Amino acid sequence: MHFVYVLESLNHQHWYFGITNDIKRRLSEHNSGKSIHTNKFKPWTVRLCITFQDLKRAEELEKYFKSHSGRAFMKKHLNEN
Repeated sequence: MHFVYVLESLNHQHWYFGITNDIKRRLSEHNSGKSIHTNKFKPWTVRLCITFQDLKRAEELEKYFKSHSGRAFMKKHLNEN
């Protein structure tokens, strides 16, 4: 299984998009400071996690989430305002 995930910082001001095969381990790594990209905005919580059997499809969704239109989609549909 492959997981495309969206993390949200506790202050709700930062998001991180990623892919992994172990979501619990990966969240722990982000919150323990092992990722230089997320270290300064910790702690993180999983806001969205989508499971795929096909790695290629998971990679395509992760790439979309990291694009301008993907970020706009996430902002529109995941913001609680």
